[in-house]
Amino acid sequence: MQHKQTVMVIDDDDIHLYTTKELLSSSRIDVVTHQGSFGATSRVKAVKPDLLLLDVNMPALSGANLADIIKPLCAELHTPIVFYSSNDEETLRELVAAHGAQGYICKGDVTALRNKVNAYLAGMCTNCKS
Repeated sequence: MQHKQTVMVIDDDDIHLYTTKELLSSSRIDVVTHQGSFGATSRVKAVKPDLLLLDVNMPALSGANLADIIKPLCAELHTPIVFYSSNDEETLRELVAAHGAQGYICKGDVTALRNKVNAYLAGMCTNCKS
């Protein structure tokens, strides 16, 4: 039996959390969600996800700022941080470069979401920047 990998999604929108969980959950992927930035660090410590999808546009503490805070923990856990946002691609590329995320996935593109998540989990997307 193959090890089930865990994807953690942090977003302030419960509809996006639910939808993403439904789109990615499978016999190979367990999806854990966390609403909002607060408490995210302790949740990541507890879950130890194989991949972290992080919404950029969250109130109070943006996903980009949360990435700065959580990056050392994710490096220790070997967990890629991928921005998951409805922002335009140019903005996302700039945020990835500025905050040291491993890449981004645009919300709304279901095929890209599944393909890129599978590539990250397979270790084939270590330097994906789009």
